[in-house]
Amino acid sequence: MENLAVIVPASQRLQRNPTKETVPINATSSDGHQDPAGLDPIMSTSSASTLGYNKGWRRIVRNFSPSWFSVTMGTGIVSLIFITIPFKAAWLHYLGILFFALNAALFFVALGVSGVRYTIWPEIWTVMIQDSTNSLFLGTVPMGFATLIEMWIFVCVPAWGRWAAWVAFGAWVLDCVVAVAVAVSLAVLLMSASHQRSLDSITAAQLLPIAATIVAAGTGAELASIMSDDHAFGVIITCYVLWGMATPLALSVLVMYYQRLALHKMPPREIIVSAFLPLGPLGFGGYTILYLGKMAREIFTRTASLDPIAGQVAYVLGFFVALIMWGFGLLWFSIALASLFMTARDQGVPFNMGWWGFTFPLGVYACSTILIGEELPSVFFKVLGTIFGTAVILLWIVIAAGTAKGAWTGALFHAPCLANIKKNENGKPVDPDQAEKLERTPT
Repeated sequence: MENLAVIVPASQRLQRNPTKETVPINATSSDGHQDPAGLDPIMSTSSASTLGYNKGWRRIVRNFSPSWFSVTMGTGIVSLIFITIPFKAAWLHYLGILFFALNAALFFVALGVSGVRYTIWPEIWTVMIQDSTNSLFLGTVPMGFATLIEMWIFVCVPAWGRWAAWVAFGAWVLDCVVAVAVAVSLAVLLMSASHQRSLDSITAAQLLPIAATIVAAGTGAELASIMSDDHAFGVIITCYVLWGMATPLALSVLVMYYQRLALHKMPPREIIVSAFLPLGPLGFGGYTILYLGKMAREIFTRTASLDPIAGQVAYVLGFFVALIMWGFGLLWFSIALASLFMTARDQGVPFNMGWWGFTFPLGVYACSTILIGEELPSVFFKVLGTIFGTAVILLWIVIAAGTAKGAWTGALFHAPCLANIKKNENGKPVDPDQAEKLERTPT
């Protein structure tokens, strides 16, 4: 089974050395299944010494791509849904804490495995960054971390007091730095890449690094509710800047993505779930601007900042912007459902890591729906948000079971971008930055 979170663009496929015979180790069979050994797609016959990289724990670590952090995003949003569901119950609170603990374990295990991966094979980092699809999933790292910060704010700070609030503040600053670094650096790398990409190769995954900054802004809005007034004011201003950096860019990408859909039709069945990704920046973008308005109404008045009416204006504008973004998200949700239905009916949808794209986007859209319902107040929005949230929880159960099965069999541990790692005559990996020099070496 192919891990579609790390599809290698055609322009970045491995260039074979015509002077050497190559042997397809992990060719895809006619029925679409990968060889169970899960080895690199193309390897030189002289590289037999590298076969040890593709056995046991080394194979798992070597093929542990950034897309695995989407598991922490999906698990984290489930924990938040249990906490934010408007119809409160003690058992929902305890389930939220349980998923919080599970998500923390998953995140730090994924972080540790990734650290080992790039320590043992540093050349993989360069290859991954240069891959215009795989690198986009770096945005899932700060977003997964942000869900931990939010749960810390909702659960740990009320129980443990001020020191827990300062821990949340420090973690949020770190998350902001990483989110902005990922969004800016990947945008620059995308624009400065040596290869050209056609419009039909564009997917909604382009939104991932941008959405990381929006999620950081939303987390900061929640953080402001537990900080002192002076610190909260600075956090709110920072969050407005973060929201302004990312949301207009996300809307621009949606325009480009809509053009791609209009001209080249729906994405392939393997990545059709990515049609739900626009719900992420629209859902959490609306949630963020509304929550910031709530906090601005309180903090601006108490700190005598700007005009006394500034907080009220921020709140009213925030509500209507959130409502407009919710409506825009409803359109994309309808398009995604129709695309998924037609694809599943005609071709079927194979399971892969991309299925985690069901959880977080729909989850943040549910949170936005619930918050709008609380501010109106409106029972309709509260019930609708609860329905969305329940759907996310059920989807998590199905997807988590499929992921556990795929991880146990090893089918999901496959990173096609590793085929771009060039090897020298002894079969040893060569840093891609040295590839041009290697190709000029006489054979």
